[in-house]
Amino acid sequence: MKIIKKRFRSTTSLIAGLIACGAAAVATGPSAVDAATEAVAQESNGVVIRRLSQEQYETIIADVFGPGMKIGGRFEPVPREEGLLAVGAARVGLTTAGFEQYDAIARTIAAQVVDPTHRKVLIPCKPAAANGPDDACAKQFLASAGRLLYRRPLTDREINLQVKAANQGATALKDFYAGIESSLALMLVAPQFLYRQERMEADPDNAGQMRLNGYAKASRLSFLFWNTAPDPQLLSAAESGELHTAKGLTAQVERLMASPRMEAGVRAFFTDMLGFDKFGTLAKDGSIYPKFTTHVSEDAQEQTLRTITNLLLVNRGDYRDLFTTRKTFLTPLLASVYGVPLLQNKPNGYPESWHAQEYPAGDPRAGILTHISFVSLHSHPGRTSPTIRGKAMREMIMCQRVPDPPGNVNFTVVQDTTNPLYKTARERLTAHATEAMCTGCHKITDPLGLSLENFDSAGSYRTKENGAALDTSGTLNAATFKDAAGLGQAMHDSPAVSQCLVRRLSTFALGRQTAPTESDWVKALNDGFAADKYRLPDLMKRIATSPEFFRVKARPGA
Repeated sequence: MKIIKKRFRSTTSLIAGLIACGAAAVATGPSAVDAATEAVAQESNGVVIRRLSQEQYETIIADVFGPGMKIGGRFEPVPREEGLLAVGAARVGLTTAGFEQYDAIARTIAAQVVDPTHRKVLIPCKPAAANGPDDACAKQFLASAGRLLYRRPLTDREINLQVKAANQGATALKDFYAGIESSLALMLVAPQFLYRQERMEADPDNAGQMRLNGYAKASRLSFLFWNTAPDPQLLSAAESGELHTAKGLTAQVERLMASPRMEAGVRAFFTDMLGFDKFGTLAKDGSIYPKFTTHVSEDAQEQTLRTITNLLLVNRGDYRDLFTTRKTFLTPLLASVYGVPLLQNKPNGYPESWHAQEYPAGDPRAGILTHISFVSLHSHPGRTSPTIRGKAMREMIMCQRVPDPPGNVNFTVVQDTTNPLYKTARERLTAHATEAMCTGCHKITDPLGLSLENFDSAGSYRTKENGAALDTSGTLNAATFKDAAGLGQAMHDSPAVSQCLVRRLSTFALGRQTAPTESDWVKALNDGFAADKYRLPDLMKRIATSPEFFRVKARPGA
């Protein structure tokens, strides 16, 4: 089989690609291809189709079949576009190897669902005979599970084909549950499950126009707020038409926001925005940074996410305060890397290893830019990089594009940390930036990155490099500062920072970059964000209850 390299631009080409990868082999007969093709016969007509992330896949499986399901296998990576994996997920196909992994995972899950322990809970009926097919019982289970997996009810044809697959498997293997297993495995590799496909319907209030149907709206809402598929209550709201009314939509949005599960949605967004997927390949020179381990890497991400959710959700704080807050959470392991004493505010032997920490006024450790999750991720394995850190701030936090360096740039001076003439990164960068081709970019990255030089490549605090005192002063637009805390305040006060958050979140929600025709909507979101004192939940609600969040293209030829 050939690897499918093309990007799927419509649901029809998506199915064609999956069939080419061998999707039909999952089922017991040609009905697999028929079911998949029938289910996505409508063209997307510009509606974004996104592949589930690994976290979304795993959460949905846990929601439908319970948290005890074991999911083995490797998920194919998604490219980062427009600064987000959420956009790349709408532009990625599936290779033969990738499909085989999904197939293996699906079979593993299906086998667990029908094993003697789980079937008693997950399958709501008993077959007339365990050694053969029972279409009525199969239909009851497959229709119920399919509604949650596909994020909508199965069509009559879909359910009939799934029941037929279960019947064929049960007949051939003389085992009702083996038939259910084969049919469920097919469902778990169907594009209706693996991809967030959104269907449209004629808009009864606007002749010639299309709108997302209720189930597509439900999915947009659930993935934004909870990073998972709609729950039964949201699906019921979709089925009743409640989501097509302003009152019904607002009621569901407020219900989703009131749930503890909203934390998962916020974590998913910031994990994507801050590029935490790169921790999977992050490495440090063990001879220089012996304390930096996999556990430190994991704790560093969790520290930042806890800081974010505590400030923005628990305390409903100002988003901009993430760059100035002295409050965070630490484990003993992180505290040892940071080189700070950890106040043990829990009894000895208490299983929770996380402790609230607040740095005193004047401490340079202020804001998430001083977290290990930022300074280590944007450094070289054996040394810091003010340029990389400054570039990350410009692009990730301020949505400002920094050009890549020319291919013929000589980095020898910057990389030589043993040169006695240039002991600090500032001195090395100053010497390097004398090259005309380098000056422009370094002017917009280095004044930001140099203010974080008190933090080495692993995140430990220092005041000197090679015995020379560090100069951590910097500038951002008209603001000048002397250290990382001052940098955080400058970021807090920069309009570009809050505007970038609006841009990133709206792009994350839509799965695509906002169009020029949506500029008025984005401006209104920015104005509303400021009026709401930069509270993230209010911004999410504004996005989710706006017509633009659900708008689709007009019917072709209308």
